[in-house]
Amino acid sequence: MGRMTPIAQVLFPALRWQDGSGFDHEAERIEEALRIGVGGFILFGGDAGSVRDLTDELRGRSRTPLLFGADLERGAGQQFRGATQLPPAAALAELDDLETTRRAGELTAHEARALGVDWVYAPVADLDVEPRNPIVGTRSFGGDPARAAAHVTAWIEGCRAGGALSCAKHFPGHGRTLADSHAELPVVPATRHELEADLAPFRAAIRAGVDSVMTAHVAFPAIDPSGAPATLSSAIIQGLLEQELGFRGAVSTDALNMQAVIEGGGEGTAAAVRALCAGCDALLYPPEPAAVAAALEAALGDALPHARAEAALAAIARLRGQADSIAPPAAEWGRPEDHAWALSVADRTLRVVRGEPLRLADAVDLLTVDDDVGGPYPPGPRDTFPAALRAAGAEVNEVAQATQGRALIVAVYADIRGWKGRAGLSERAVAAVVSALDAAPDATVVLFGHPRLAAELPERAAHVLAAWGGERVMQEAAAHRLAAGRTDE
Repeated sequence: MGRMTPIAQVLFPALRWQDGSGFDHEAERIEEALRIGVGGFILFGGDAGSVRDLTDELRGRSRTPLLFGADLERGAGQQFRGATQLPPAAALAELDDLETTRRAGELTAHEARALGVDWVYAPVADLDVEPRNPIVGTRSFGGDPARAAAHVTAWIEGCRAGGALSCAKHFPGHGRTLADSHAELPVVPATRHELEADLAPFRAAIRAGVDSVMTAHVAFPAIDPSGAPATLSSAIIQGLLEQELGFRGAVSTDALNMQAVIEGGGEGTAAAVRALCAGCDALLYPPEPAAVAAALEAALGDALPHARAEAALAAIARLRGQADSIAPPAAEWGRPEDHAWALSVADRTLRVVRGEPLRLADAVDLLTVDDDVGGPYPPGPRDTFPAALRAAGAEVNEVAQATQGRALIVAVYADIRGWKGRAGLSERAVAAVVSALDAAPDATVVLFGHPRLAAELPERAAHVLAAWGGERVMQEAAAHRLAAGRTDE
């Protein structure tokens, strides 16, 4: 099942929480990973307390020091129940309050370290320049290079103050793609001159001292005519990122289980070997860690130069040293005062796109149109919105279809998600809204997605409140906004 090998320290397998079994179903994967001596793990989901227990346990069991990473673009609560959720980056950019963005980075880092997570895979430095992009959207600090660069800088500064390692992604920019790299290899035909705008947030991140940069599983023929995705391209990693932009930190891959890198570099071990050769230091989410470790070791001195392997191991050691040099905070997360601040920020980001959303009545029907279903992982909980409406004193009747003569709220969930394959609303979702308006023409539509998606709603949707995403904090903020004008008449 694999033996311990130094090169395995560049590997960071994923551990996913499952309801019912927690992390117990990952026991075999954990045993194998510890046996071969991986550099750490990527964590997805789970109760915050259980995550802290897991990171403590694995650090105690491992023969080598471990780093734990997680995708926490929207706060530690994005992954871990009980930690603080934050609005998406696009909402923060809309506020254009750098101190708020800085505090978002700091709070994210503080809670991550309290849970034993050292390495935060954020901020997203991609520009939101293509509205049809199925995977960037609200994850980005917007389409203006200067504004995005300023917010990327502020977030990194906050993350450093909070004591965690930061990671700007997805180099050299995922914002122009029309395809989702989870499912296929996107190709960006932009010229090198056009791509200069996309590089602005990454240049700012490097100036701000970002600890690591994550590559995009995207091909850029203007930079590398071979058509290799950035993750497998020495021209992009060593030529552009390191030599031209002067980055000296660690380079990580995006997840190696994604179809784009498999299409671009071959199944399993082949892509991992190519990524390390191209200049990546950390290989995230290898589907078969032991097989990849064996392949890397076999390639040493042949396809994989010893100097490149040693440089990667040194980069991981530097990351570990940076994390170890900062004392982690006390084990506290999800403090009421932090949630109150996050909720106040979420409330400031809400936008009335059309009309005048209803003043919450004593009784209201709630019709949920979930356009985020599908894919390998379920969408987040949808229960906070009705619960918060009820907490405001309303009798909420959750319905499958609208009824004439009754006050109606239509909650439309339309977030950016991997494997979803589109940014806009589906025909099914639009049809469901149309049907609801047939029965309740004065209904209020709450759009849990980018405000620009309101243009895809029927014109006769007269009252639209946009809430950027379906996070619990955004659901709660939307409910509070509707309840703000409530009367007991």
